[in-house]
Amino acid sequence: MIDLILLERVEKLGQMGQIVKVRPGYARNYLLPQKKALRATKDNLAYFETQRAQLEANNLALKADATTVGAKLEGLFVVLIRQAGESGQLYGSVSSRDIADAVTKAGFTVDKQQIVLERPIKTLGLHPVRVMLHPEVGVTVTANVAQSAEGAEMQKAGINPLVERDEDEDATVEEEPASA
Repeated sequence: MIDLILLERVEKLGQMGQIVKVRPGYARNYLLPQKKALRATKDNLAYFETQRAQLEANNLALKADATTVGAKLEGLFVVLIRQAGESGQLYGSVSSRDIADAVTKAGFTVDKQQIVLERPIKTLGLHPVRVMLHPEVGVTVTANVAQSAEGAEMQKAGINPLVERDEDEDATVEEEPASA
């Protein structure tokens, strides 16, 4: 285990300024390259204490910016058109990159690392997705995955397009024997 000083809040790990013990791979591959932490040496502790006020001020400014953007972004609907089978199962899945691109087209600059997917999206429908604008600011965006723009509008209105299509086919099948 390696001791590190956190330079910003890291979810499920700790707050800025805390000294935490993490596994070497996590430190070497994620925290240190992303500049989220420093090794806990005497020199780095002294450096952190001299820079603490500056780091906290920068963090507050970034958090304020993220909060204002988050207020505008909260509740945004993004439409993603994908091919799917009869049961609504997608041919493939919707990734965090797809959602980030859709949110960027809607007018907000979001990186794919800011999109938090609990699991891959593999079905049609409305899916809530968390967007972490800052380690302390997260908002929810709804990804509307549909086969067409009309299907997306129906899903947004609360109508399942697959059920509507099945009912239309059933009505057509019942009318054919009557006309024969």
